[in-house]
Amino acid sequence: MSASDDASVRVERTDAVLILTIDRPAARNALNPGILERLAAELAAADQDPAIRAVVVTGGPKNFSAGADIDVLAGHSPASYMASPTRRAFESIARTEKPIVAGVAGFCLGGGCELALACDLIIAADNAVFGQPEINLGIIPGAGGTQLWRSRTGSGPQIEAALLGHFVDAWTARRIGLADEVVPAERIVEASLAKARAIAAKAPLASRAAKAALGSIATMNLHAALAHEVSLMAGLLGTEDAKEGTAAFLEKRPPQYHGR
Repeated sequence: MSASDDASVRVERTDAVLILTIDRPAARNALNPGILERLAAELAAADQDPAIRAVVVTGGPKNFSAGADIDVLAGHSPASYMASPTRRAFESIARTEKPIVAGVAGFCLGGGCELALACDLIIAADNAVFGQPEINLGIIPGAGGTQLWRSRTGSGPQIEAALLGHFVDAWTARRIGLADEVVPAERIVEASLAKARAIAAKAPLASRAAKAALGSIATMNLHAALAHEVSLMAGLLGTEDAKEGTAAFLEKRPPQYHGR
């Protein structure tokens, strides 16, 4: 395992998994432009690194992120917000091609919740609290919080989160589909890493294609999304990994994938 630190983000590599840990405990891991830009940069680099097959984003066992840094947010005008590094960073995170597991403990609010929702799987600690409290500040979510809940939970919880600022605990999040699994808080990093390692063991080209197919329904109608799925599947059939996967199945042995 290798590690580095910068801009309140700890960066580690273990096997084929990149672990990005938000590390600003005095502010409950509130997101500032430096943190978001570092996350975006590391995810962009991961997309170009064939040795990385999955990513974990976490804040550790106490808090994922209590939201955006309010001091920074309060300084924005309408024009500066539209051109802000924060918006560009969230857009970059959403475009990441590698599968991302969010390991969420404690507060996961506002921009922090939107960051978790931008990931592919959400593992929640039993102390996790999800919410979009922006309405209580006279604003609304601006990085997906009015849209991304719907794909996981349907419109009811999303409407309550956006209009009332209601919080959701870990078990409710699991019941409504916001979280994919609930684990003890002290195991949040371990459980998230285990999930990412399981993803990393699959054929990497297929994992990226599956993520692309799953995301297409958000930007395409059903007919176009189905056509995109067929196109992605057809492209995989010409890969060495697909040939290896079918050969391993027929030969009753574990496959060895190389991302080709």
